[in-house]
Amino acid sequence: MAFILTFLGKGGVGRSTVAIAAAKKYAGEGSRVLLIGQDPSPAWGIPLGLAPSFEPQTIGANLSVVQMMATSAVESGWEEVKAIEAKYLRSPTLKNVYGQELGILPGMDGAVALKEIWDYDKSGNYDVIIYDGDGDLNTLRLLGTPEMLSWYIRRFREVFQQSDLGKAISPFVQPVTSAVLNVSWTMDTFGDEPTQEANSLLDQGKKTISDPNRFAAYLVTDQSPAAIAKAKYLWGSAQQVNVTVGGVLVNRSENTDAIAPEFAPLPTSALGHIDGTDWDVMAAQLPDFKQAIAAPKPLIIDTAARQVKVFLPTFDKKQVKLTQYGTEITIEAGDQRRNILLPPPLKGAPVKGAKFQDQYLIISL
Repeated sequence: MAFILTFLGKGGVGRSTVAIAAAKKYAGEGSRVLLIGQDPSPAWGIPLGLAPSFEPQTIGANLSVVQMMATSAVESGWEEVKAIEAKYLRSPTLKNVYGQELGILPGMDGAVALKEIWDYDKSGNYDVIIYDGDGDLNTLRLLGTPEMLSWYIRRFREVFQQSDLGKAISPFVQPVTSAVLNVSWTMDTFGDEPTQEANSLLDQGKKTISDPNRFAAYLVTDQSPAAIAKAKYLWGSAQQVNVTVGGVLVNRSENTDAIAPEFAPLPTSALGHIDGTDWDVMAAQLPDFKQAIAAPKPLIIDTAARQVKVFLPTFDKKQVKLTQYGTEITIEAGDQRRNILLPPPLKGAPVKGAKFQDQYLIISL
């Protein structure tokens, strides 16, 4: 399993340059590194002197580089979808729809990117994977995909089972699935086999993203007010998708004295002017990214104290909306919404109060 690293920040602050320097740093230390570029254009590879490559290519000791190509990735993923359908249907309906025909819908490239990252991770060929994506809310929504999709599966399956329609067709599920799908499901197990596979993959994704030993994001900014404001907003928003932000990299600056208080308690690192291609000098200025484990955790559930603590830096109580639906708590902050499933000891407990303390929203049950 690889350590996966990405960078967040406003466009133009040097995120791609930092990603390349980080890749060079880890490769120089002996780790097997894959640098992934979301941008499929030739412009992305210019700092590395590369033409676009949509298959990993080795460019130095321990260092490989690949750019995302959504069309080919969707084509590959479609074959997997057809294989799953064929596993559960006696007469598959998608067999005559070919991946080469599929266009890219808005947002699909993000989902493709996440699948590609997981595939490279599962390959076991890399110790470190560095993802150079858009670095904004689109990246955060991409990273929040496993948690949100698992919520959709869980919630709508529950709603369907409890609906009048679900109850009405319950006696027919077993004979119909037996005759049509060549399986034997009941309403209690309806969808369990295919959805269990999906849920297993989503759970793995959620665990990876929420574990700072496996996944971390770092903010990149310069000293401009707009870049600082964007970095702060992304810091708070990252918590809503359970991503640990390990620190702040201040580009084109000799010190962090003016900026550090804005991001406390995160550590800040000055990168000087890293606009060139002297990668060794740049790499030497970078922090130990694996120290993200010391950063505040996005979510803490304390069953003994009957509290749920959500780290929401840069937001205040006027910007946060808290609601409760059954066994779940929903938190809206900025343009992000998060559903928190309460564990069995707190299941069904009503919210008694909430307050902000040390940048945490503390919810009492």
